[in-house]
Amino acid sequence: MGEFVRLEAEGGVGTIRLDRPPMNALNAQVQDELQEAAREATGRADVRAVVIYGGEKVFAAGADIKEMVAADYAAMVERAAPLQAAFDALARIPKPTVAAVTGYALGGGCELALTADFRVCGDNAKLGQPEILLGIIPGAGGTQRLPRLIGPARAKDLVYSGRFVGADEALAIGLVDKVVPPDDVYSAAVEMVGRYVDGAALALRAAKAAIDGGLDGDLASGLRLETQLFTGLFATEDRTIGMTSFIENGPGKAKFVGR
Repeated sequence: MGEFVRLEAEGGVGTIRLDRPPMNALNAQVQDELQEAAREATGRADVRAVVIYGGEKVFAAGADIKEMVAADYAAMVERAAPLQAAFDALARIPKPTVAAVTGYALGGGCELALTADFRVCGDNAKLGQPEILLGIIPGAGGTQRLPRLIGPARAKDLVYSGRFVGADEALAIGLVDKVVPPDDVYSAAVEMVGRYVDGAALALRAAKAAIDGGLDGDLASGLRLETQLFTGLFATEDRTIGMTSFIENGPGKAKFVGR
């Protein structure tokens, strides 16, 4: 457990909780602790799905600018790779993930939300990539994950302008998947991924790898990846359980064991 980031598990759902008041600014220590929490969530068998949560008031308002203002090119060359690695570790958690967004998710905070499979936000949330207003660009995946999610033109609008979007617009452009009252954000996020806790864990892992991996290349490469992952699942116990249950009891009644 880190000073500012901790992983809590209950009922198969792990919560990666940011706690650096007042705004969860993503300094180097928070980034490193996020990476460690992602590794722990990946390795723990009692964590079958993950919620990334910043608390009741704010998700993450962005990078710690006070930490960055004096940095020169050489310093950022050293820090940029660990930053990318931390966020990549979150994106590669081989389990269903959802970002529970309250208040601000700006800059690095928005990029943090982009690492998840899904995003739930409060109706008072503000999301955006305002780095251009500081004379820089997003550096933790915003120029890559955002256009893959909402399309290049919409992503360019947000990155070029640095403007914030409210919950309704975020939902309309596909930046978030569900909008709820602020007090319901965390419970809605748990409900969203909780449905996968009893699912076929290795098949869910394969599905995520196939979809995410296929987005990085051409169709033919994606289809080859899909074939490899599909056939590999025939070596799992859950595949036998699922197909036998289907034949004997009909669909949706299998009791998977995660192997």
